[in-house]
Formats: sequence, structure tokens, C-alpha cells
Amino acid sequence: MSKTKIANQKYPLKTFDTIPMLKPHTPLLDGVGSPDDLKKFSTAQLQQLADELREFLLYATGVSGGHFGSNLGVVELTIALHYVFNSPKDQIVWDVGHQAYPHKILTGRRDKLTTIRSQHGLTAFPERHESEYDTFGVGHSSTAISAGLGMSLAMRYLGKRDKVVSIVGDGAMTGGMAFEAMNDAVQQNADLIVVLNDNDMSISQATGGFSKHLATLWQRGLAVDIDKNGDAIFTKRVISSEDRRIRHYLHMANEALDDWTSRLPNKIVEKLAEKGIPKPSQLETLPEKIANKLIDEVFPENLFKAIGFQYFGPFDGHDVAKLTQVFERVKQLKGAVLVHVHTVKGKGFLPAECDPITYHAITKLKKINPAQEKSVPVDSQKPAPTPAKKYSQVFGEFICDKAATDKQLMAITPAMAEGSGMTEFAKRFASQFFDVAIAEQHAVTLAGGMATQGVKPIVAIYSTFLQRGYDQLIHDVALQNLNVMFAIDRAGLVGEDGATHAGVFDIAFMRTVPNMVIACPKDENECYNLLNTCYEHIGPSAVRYPRGNGIGAEIDKNQAMYPIGKAALEQTIEATAVGTSNVAKKVAVLAFGTMVKTAVTACQNLAETYPMTTFFVYNMRFVKPLDSELLDTLLAQNCSIVTLEEHQVMGGAGSAVNEYLVAQAAKTSQALPTLLNIGIPDKYIAHGSPEQQLADCELDVAGVVKQMQTILS
Repeated sequence: MSKTKIANQKYPLKTFDTIPMLKPHTPLLDGVGSPDDLKKFSTAQLQQLADELREFLLYATGVSGGHFGSNLGVVELTIALHYVFNSPKDQIVWDVGHQAYPHKILTGRRDKLTTIRSQHGLTAFPERHESEYDTFGVGHSSTAISAGLGMSLAMRYLGKRDKVVSIVGDGAMTGGMAFEAMNDAVQQNADLIVVLNDNDMSISQATGGFSKHLATLWQRGLAVDIDKNGDAIFTKRVISSEDRRIRHYLHMANEALDDWTSRLPNKIVEKLAEKGIPKPSQLETLPEKIANKLIDEVFPENLFKAIGFQYFGPFDGHDVAKLTQVFERVKQLKGAVLVHVHTVKGKGFLPAECDPITYHAITKLKKINPAQEKSVPVDSQKPAPTPAKKYSQVFGEFICDKAATDKQLMAITPAMAEGSGMTEFAKRFASQFFDVAIAEQHAVTLAGGMATQGVKPIVAIYSTFLQRGYDQLIHDVALQNLNVMFAIDRAGLVGEDGATHAGVFDIAFMRTVPNMVIACPKDENECYNLLNTCYEHIGPSAVRYPRGNGIGAEIDKNQAMYPIGKAALEQTIEATAVGTSNVAKKVAVLAFGTMVKTAVTACQNLAETYPMTTFFVYNMRFVKPLDSELLDTLLAQNCSIVTLEEHQVMGGAGSAVNEYLVAQAAKTSQALPTLLNIGIPDKYIAHGSPEQQLADCELDVAGVVKQMQTILS
């Protein structure tokens, strides 16, 4: 579609310090129903569009809650991409997906953005079934280059000439998979554009050598631009004193500049001093060989160029006019290309720019009467305090308490220090804390290596991300019976984050691994003390606990030790219903983790309906090893058995109980009891509130009662 020039008014970048409570006035954005509608704007109008999109994003995220800072940071970048490329024919892949809210707004989903992360609303990440513009589902990081390369190679085979653009955050670039894909892209001589969205952050502050490398490239004040013919141009950039990176790596940039200038002949240095930084063709008085290699001399250790990518940047990721120019020129190139852009997480919203970690995501704001103020102070956006601690807080308290008396404790996180409750530990025990960036495989094997030296590493990791380190868990830890503990957060359903982040497979993939011990606490106190129990255990172990708040249980910090593989009778509930039946029934409910409370309430409800029935609710505590003595007793009594877990039924704790009972019944020639496994069915559970998700799986009290009635009637 041709670009019809409408207006050419210069529109300054807006900044905000409050989140609007009423839908803002957005005349340009109102006219955008698809990316094609962007083509009618002049590049001068695109900045006004960016301001409108950012203000609408503030409003919509305030209504829905959700990922915040990263989306504010990619407004101009998203506009430029959709302005230049012809999606969905041109394939745009986001990595990670939590920066795709502006993409959703520009691709026909603006009116639904306030439903994001809500039941039946938009998903928090790109999802193929939601829109043709979502080319690949992205909930985990470091995947976009592999996916984009696969698309490019398939399109080449099919004779298609459309472009593939993979947008990758600098945090996602720390994952080894990204580099595997870049290596293969060069080998395949693929046409692939990688846009590195470099904001010096993942959820937390970026760490590691790769982050320092990017900082060095940025702080040099130099850039590789591209001219209209697709040739590289060497240019200067202005470095702002407000740049966050100055606080972290300015000394590295200065060292790098001193390093390359000291290696250049005096003749070149003098020429640079006279004319500024020229492009090679301007150095007419120098030998052609020296002139043509000047850029390579200035960026001698550029990682992307070393791999074999054509490198351009770094560019200001908030200069929409410059970005559109660069993309227009880059899309004419063949081969593997990397465009390096620098963005500010939380851009345009001052509190988020100042504190990008806190504003990585926000909760829903309370609704106000339209007659009240149109915006609310930032302080009022903080969630109300709750007496019940989050399970991540319990873990954080445990590792601090334990490290105070045990100097062998080493804590490892793959870029989730805040989410896993480790910030206090990182401050107090800095020499025992290791943030390895988004590198789950490395985190697990790193722990294995540490364990060989006699220390006790704890890998704090979300269940969904441990999936990425499964081979390492088996081969590098369990096979060698190394003394490593896994603190597995977000085990079970995770509410608004949906299927991509659900921790519903870890029991299945861990319980089949020899040497593993797997514990499931019922509440905060048990979480604290099962962490202690597994920490003191010699060998690989895991404690899995859910997202969010506990039930308010008081924590006994005497660091109790539970006997491994032993369950506890939580409650015996006698029937209160009166009936004519004289046949007594016994039902044992084997509840795992936080399902213990649900099991007790469900059995209390059933006791009011079913006479002559006694319910025994067991807190199993351990999935592996199971309490075989308890199971043998129940088998001998021919007691009906119900298993209850917030995990997939297939392969889960209930399956483990079934396997044991079937084997024992065959060995002892006993009849199998009535068995019922209650858990998550064989499907992905859509996003919604935790309560809605549990109800969808019939794992709330009403659902458990309904399912247990099938064996009681």
C-alpha cells in the first residue's frame, strides 16, 4: 500500500507520571485497525501515534494488569516494524512474548486489550490461534531466532520471498539456544533479520559478559549505520548522561575506545581527529585496504560480526523515523542481518523508567467513579498488604536463615531473583548468590559442578523453566547422585500467565528419575521445613510449591526435619448424615501439596450427604518416595482411595500411587481397591484467575465433591 502523506507536524515525545483511569483521546490510533492502516501516515506522524499508543497502553494495562515496562519500551520499535514490513505475509516473531502488547494493539486487538490475562480474554503472549499476526507462540525466551530461521528456510524451499524478522530481548540473548540458532543461520546462508532489543534488562538488571559486551558497543558513541544502497556507514552517536548503562559499564567503554585507537596507525588517528568519524570511502588519502577495514578495526570484538551476521547499530530504539529508515534499507539485504537497537524499559512513564524492576508488571488498578480524578497517584497503585506470605517469600526467608549458619549454601537463579524471593539473600550473601541470566540448562549443570566440591547448591527455578533443564537434571545431577536441591516455584496452575507458564508437568518428569526426592508442602510452615528437610538430605531433591500467597499458616523456624517418604494423617471425618444403610465405607484421600486443605473441606461437605462413611485425609508430603507402608495398609483394608493433586493426572502423583498399588496387589494376590485420580486433565488450561482455572479443572471444592461422588454413589 502506498504511503499517503497527511501531515508533517513535528510531535515531541510525551512522558507520563500517572496511569490514566479513563480511556484517553487517541485520534490517530483510532484509525488503526490493522498494520496496513499505518502506511497512510507520514513518518512525522508516527511519533504522535507512538505517544497515543503509549498512553492507551498505560490505560489498558491499568485496567487489566500485566506486563508493563517492557511493552512501554517497544512502542516505537513496534510501530516501525509494522510500518515497514508487510505482516502477516512478512513473519514477525517476538521473543519474549511479554513485550508484544503494542503488537496486539496494532493488529486489530486494541478493543480487547483490557481483557488481557482474563478468562476468555487475550493471552499474555503471542498465540497462533488468537491472530494470524502471531506467527509463533512465545512464552519462554530465546526461541525466536530458531523459529524465525525455520520459517525462513521453509519459505525459501517453497519459493516465497517474504521477510522474517525475529525481535529478541537482550535478556533472551543470554539463552544458549539463541546462539545455536545464530550459528546455524549463518551456516544455512538464510535470509533472516534479527532485531536485538537491548534495554539492559530481563526482569532484573542484565548480568554477565554478554550484557557487558552490549554495553561496550553502546557506550563507544559509535554506530554502524546503513546507507540507501545497503552499505555500511560509520557514524557518531551522542551519549546521554541519563543513559542507565553509564552507571554500570562506562569504564569498559572508555577502555575499549582507548584500546582500538592505540592499535591504529597515527595517520588514521590524525585523520579521524580532523574529520570526525568518516565512512571508508571518505578516507581517500589512505590505502584502500586500511579504509575498508576501519569498521572492523573499531569493532574488533563484535560478537555478531564474528559469528557471521551483518551488523548495524546500535540505534536509538525510540527514534521512530530512524528505525523506519533502517528497516526500509535492511529489508533489501540478503543473508543474516542483526539490527541492534537500544530501548529504555518503561519508556515514557517516569516511575517505570526510574524503577524498571518493580514496574516489570503491575496489578489491576481499582476502578474509580468517572467524576473523580482522571488519574491516580503512583503510590496508590501498590497492592494492599496481605497477612499471608507468598511462597517465594517463605523460600527467601529460608535461604537467608540457613545461610546464616551454613556457609556451604550456594543459591542459583536463571534471571528470576525477584520472582523467586532472593533479593534479600543476594544483598546479604553476595558471594553465595549466582544469577546466571536466562540459562536454565547452565544453571542446573553449574549446580552439579558446585556439588562436586562439597558445597550445597540450591537451584531456585520456576517449574515451567525447569523443563528446559531436564537433560541436565538427569545426566548432570541425578545420574551422579549429586547433592543439589531444586526449589521449584510456580508449581501448579499460575492463573493469568496461562498455559505457557503452568507448572503442571514437573512431578511427571521428575518422579521417573532415579535418586530424586520430591516434596510437596501443604502450607507455608511445611514449605519452610520441607525446604530444610530436602536441604539436609544427601542427594538430588526438589520441593515444589505454588505461585502466590499461602493460607496464613504460622511458620515454626526451628528447622524441623520430616521423615522422608512419610505421610501424615491430616484429619479423620466421620459422616454426619443419617441413612438406612448398614454398610460402613472407608475412603482415603491422598492429598498432595496445597490440595490438602481442599480435600478436608470437600470431605466435610460429603460427610453431610453420605451416611456410614469415614473419610481419612492424608497429607502425603512426598511424591517420591511414596509412603509405601501407608499404601500397604490401605490395600490390605480394601479402602477406597482418592488421589488429589494440582498437576496433570497423566504421569502425576496419582499415577505413582496407581503403579505401586497394582504392583503390590499382583505380588500379594490382593484385590485392587476402588481408585479415583483427581487432577488436571490432559489439556492445556487457558489463562484466567487461579479460582477460575481450578474450577475449570474441577479442582475447587465443588469440583472435587462432584468427582468423589462417582465412587460414593
